[in-house]
Amino acid sequence: MSLPTRLRLWTIVIIAGVLYLLAQFGVGLYTDFLWFQHLNLDSVFLTGLWARVGVGLAVAGPVVVLFWLNVFIARWQSVQNVLFFSDETLVAQRFIVWLTWAAGLVLGWLVAVAASNDWLLFLRFLNRQSFNLADPIFNMDVGFYIFSLPVYHFVQRWLVIALFLSLIGAAAIYALAQQNNLTEGRLVILPHVQLHLAVLGIFIFLAFAVGHWLDRFDLMYSTRGVAFGASYTDINVALPALWVMIAIAVIAAGILLVNIFLRRAALSLLAVFIWIVTGIVGAGFIPGLVQRYMVEPNELASEAPYIENNIRFTNLAYGLDRVQERDFSEVAPLSSEMLTDNEATLKNIRLWDYRPLQQTYQQIQAIRLYYRFFDIDLDRYTINDEIRQVALAARELDVSRLQDPTWVTQRLQFTHGYGAVVNPVNEVTGDGLPLLWVKDLPPESSVGLDITRPEIYHGEGTADYVFVQTQEREFSYPSGDQNVYTNYEGSGGVVLDSYLKRLAFALRLADVNMLLSQDFTPTSRVMLFRNITDRARHIAPFLRYDSDPYLIINPDGQLYWLLDAYTTSNLFPYSEPIGDLNYIRNSVKVVIDAYNGTPTFYVIDPTDPLIQSYLAIFPGLFTPLADMPDWLRAHLRYPEDLFTIQARLFQTYHMRDVNVFYNKEDLWQTPKETFAGNTQDVEPYYVVLRLPGETQNEYVLTQPFTPNTKDNLIAWLAARSDGENYGQLIVYRFPKQELVFGPLQIEGRIDQDPEISAQITLWSQSGSQVIRGNLLVLPIDNSLLYVEPLYLQAVNGQIPELKRVIVVSGDRVVMRETLAAGLQALFGEAGPPLTSTQSPTPPAVPTEPLSDDLNQLAITASNHYEAAQKALQNGDWATYGEELEKMKAALDALVRLTSEQ
Repeated sequence: MSLPTRLRLWTIVIIAGVLYLLAQFGVGLYTDFLWFQHLNLDSVFLTGLWARVGVGLAVAGPVVVLFWLNVFIARWQSVQNVLFFSDETLVAQRFIVWLTWAAGLVLGWLVAVAASNDWLLFLRFLNRQSFNLADPIFNMDVGFYIFSLPVYHFVQRWLVIALFLSLIGAAAIYALAQQNNLTEGRLVILPHVQLHLAVLGIFIFLAFAVGHWLDRFDLMYSTRGVAFGASYTDINVALPALWVMIAIAVIAAGILLVNIFLRRAALSLLAVFIWIVTGIVGAGFIPGLVQRYMVEPNELASEAPYIENNIRFTNLAYGLDRVQERDFSEVAPLSSEMLTDNEATLKNIRLWDYRPLQQTYQQIQAIRLYYRFFDIDLDRYTINDEIRQVALAARELDVSRLQDPTWVTQRLQFTHGYGAVVNPVNEVTGDGLPLLWVKDLPPESSVGLDITRPEIYHGEGTADYVFVQTQEREFSYPSGDQNVYTNYEGSGGVVLDSYLKRLAFALRLADVNMLLSQDFTPTSRVMLFRNITDRARHIAPFLRYDSDPYLIINPDGQLYWLLDAYTTSNLFPYSEPIGDLNYIRNSVKVVIDAYNGTPTFYVIDPTDPLIQSYLAIFPGLFTPLADMPDWLRAHLRYPEDLFTIQARLFQTYHMRDVNVFYNKEDLWQTPKETFAGNTQDVEPYYVVLRLPGETQNEYVLTQPFTPNTKDNLIAWLAARSDGENYGQLIVYRFPKQELVFGPLQIEGRIDQDPEISAQITLWSQSGSQVIRGNLLVLPIDNSLLYVEPLYLQAVNGQIPELKRVIVVSGDRVVMRETLAAGLQALFGEAGPPLTSTQSPTPPAVPTEPLSDDLNQLAITASNHYEAAQKALQNGDWATYGEELEKMKAALDALVRLTSEQ
């Protein structure tokens, strides 16, 4: 095959590949635009798109032009000075030209794609904000480090890359011109080659000098010292070394400039060698020696001002500077009067741990195999004019559990979950099961939490795409032996009102059935990104999202998801990093309609400079807090992920004194507890209580602390969630001269109690698994109450039942069937008059007259069995139990008559 033919074939292949990539890219853009448009967020999509295109072209253009310029200069120089490919044909020379153009285009595409990923850096830079806080070394505003410095590094990095690519391209052309010499093992560097490469080397070293100048600011993130941030060695050794590196890089560029005239290759190599050696010695070897032999022997004296910087900036970056510190006065014995005054707290003590409760929900309320409860959420609602903490979960659809999955069932029929389950956290039935306030299909409520729009098209476990408003009826929920069907009536999903849209989404989803199915109509819709976290992340990828979104039932009976979003950075100077961040603010609350998927991004912390920048970039995305409805404000809660990060850091950074911090004299830790037979960290937990020193009950997220390596309580941190107090952090310190039992010590006292130990042993020997729930430490005025629920689960069983509640106060440890009984046992006759948290056991099922005929008894038992199975399918657990009792009575009579005969 001749060379021209090969060139044409390669050209066809490359063009076909480019067209395929462009088609895929175009389909993705078009369908993404339609998806954003149906949410009225097309301005957000277009802002990101034009930013990507702008950054890609702004970087790729100069890189490609610089590459072509140097390569064609090298080719022109080679043609002018030597016999360029003297034995080659004109076709070969044209091939080199074509290859140069093609290489530049491919290079430009790759550079544009890589550079466009950093589009947000430039938008933040163009909309940068001030933190009104200067770093203590260079006196630069923190905004410089978060908004500007990344862009300067970006430009310097791509400048170096462009210069090196040009150097490589030019060197390759000169090498081709020298192919005869290279074949003979000779290398001749001609003057024009040395001149060209030296000029490129000059610019490379000047770019290196700029990089070293920027590296000075990166010392704010040094990990060399005893605390994160610039240390003694960084400021007194590494910083001067960087100035030396800047000087060496400039001198090296000067040497290359002079060598243009001297034309000594060894001189150029010497400049490069000196720069490399200086970097190794100045940046690594000497600072390491100083740190080891000068700083470490006198570490506190040397590092004190830098430790102080770390303490201050870490507290500022994580919002710990706003923590209010209060003393928890001398712990008084718990009294009956205290309990009576704190009845609201007692009514909301969480006896139902979310882990066994999730198992229970799945067993008694899933109704069908394809329904799942992915998570248990905690919130509070006003019931009968009282604040009540509840557990609730959405009944979502899991199509992977369908018995006979097909494209029609997975995409057109089974499209959504249905309803929710709600129970008060402190109430239990006589059978040890949660008392359900909202249950069954369709959902029914006994306390006014009516759900009028129970369909859940967007949820925590929903990840697949579906089509709605097709000719195929959608499955809604089961009702006995029949199924109830529905048609979607909302505005969610992209309308497929043209064949072009169907074709585009079929290509995107790789789903040819979209084109073959006859079920689509001009009003049919495709729903994408139905997982609420993925949905929010696709809209605003620059925010970080909480791991625990929670469900809300609004007063009109509609279901909404609330997802906490954070602005974060890893560029806050001197701030101790946690994972990949060292600055965080809970600036946004994302609310998503479970039916339509409509998102609303509420800004709740407009003082955050990062969210101020995003507000300027995406003005059509965010909604001010003032526009949030009152019913939604009543359900705001302090996010657990943020609280966990703050609590973890506060264990160390509550020590503001440098000497105390350095010696870790007052280091705290997360206490331990026993759960399901394993020792684990106590998780933060939500409670309704009246904080010491306050007058109103409120919803609070709390975390106790113990001293490092000890088990007694030293303090507890509270995050407030209600009204104007939302977001306030308060730490209560226990008196150090007094022993206050921690969770693990209370667990030990429970294990040592003869009555409790004997009962647990008896249960275990009888084949039941004893599950010890979360041990709650509850402040009651200036006293403490410890509460731990006990669950029983049969070895082969699936339903944990709440059977006992352990209550501890002072030197008393009691275990009773209910919390009310336990509190009564603590105080005897003087106990508080609390309402039992256990619902009465339902009365015995009235017995019906039974026949003395064996055949009739068998028929009666069979009828009751069938009725029980039907009740089970309907989720009617009361009738299910009654029918089983009647079946048992018939079977007992049958056995009796058989034995008599």
